[in-house]
Amino acid sequence: MIGFLGARAIPGVEHFDGATYRRAMALERGSATLELAARGDGVRYGLELEHPADREESVARSRRLLDLDADLGAIETQLRADPVLGPLVERRPGLRVPSTVEGFELAVRAIVGQQVSVAGARTVLGRIAARYGEPLEADARLTRRFPSPHALAAADPEDFPFPHVRGEALRALARLVIEGRLDLDAGADPAATRAALLEIRGVGPWTASYIGMRALGDRDAWLPGDVGLRNALERLGHPGDGAGALRQAEAWRPWRSYAVMHLWATLESPRLAAIF
Repeated sequence: MIGFLGARAIPGVEHFDGATYRRAMALERGSATLELAARGDGVRYGLELEHPADREESVARSRRLLDLDADLGAIETQLRADPVLGPLVERRPGLRVPSTVEGFELAVRAIVGQQVSVAGARTVLGRIAARYGEPLEADARLTRRFPSPHALAAADPEDFPFPHVRGEALRALARLVIEGRLDLDAGADPAATRAALLEIRGVGPWTASYIGMRALGDRDAWLPGDVGLRNALERLGHPGDGAGALRQAEAWRPWRSYAVMHLWATLESPRLAAIF
């Protein structure tokens, strides 16, 4: 989990030194810094708060980020009984779905990460954070909060370092959040959020489902057309095409998000845009 988050760390907003993951969070009353480090079979958790009253919210967001409230017993009992996923669950027991501390941030990541490598998306997101994120001074490694919806809604799409259509998609996303027409918080209705996302030009079914999986905590998300899933299934000797994969995935309901993570984990070099 820490490696997954660290490999996607946005410069200035997050920092990963190969062992410890740190990130800035914007909370109701101020900022916070979250620190995670692997310790044996557990994780050391550190938290620095600007305002003590934000403690409860920051802990809740941290638990959400690490998917700590998942009922892994029920999930793995079902997936272990499946002939495709059973061996994968045995190989990586306890595998969770990395989430986010802020739904809007994850949605921006997903849109920016379309059709580019993980490294490329990190670079672009770092530039966006440097230009539109609120400065921080407490930590030399963490210099920015992730940009707010208001900051990106006011941005000129021509100033973004990617195609105009993608810039307009980011601005449309930000406006929908500001206007209250798009809920990206954990627990929001996945179907309603997906429908609203698909109304944005430049956001397709894969992106909408990915946002549902990681931002909303939809534990039954499936990513149509995902290249990584196709490759993983075909390596395991099963149909990887869209229709074949979808039929196979019916047996994994209502835990298809966990099936996605187990299948992605089989890839030797997961450098696909699909996993940003």
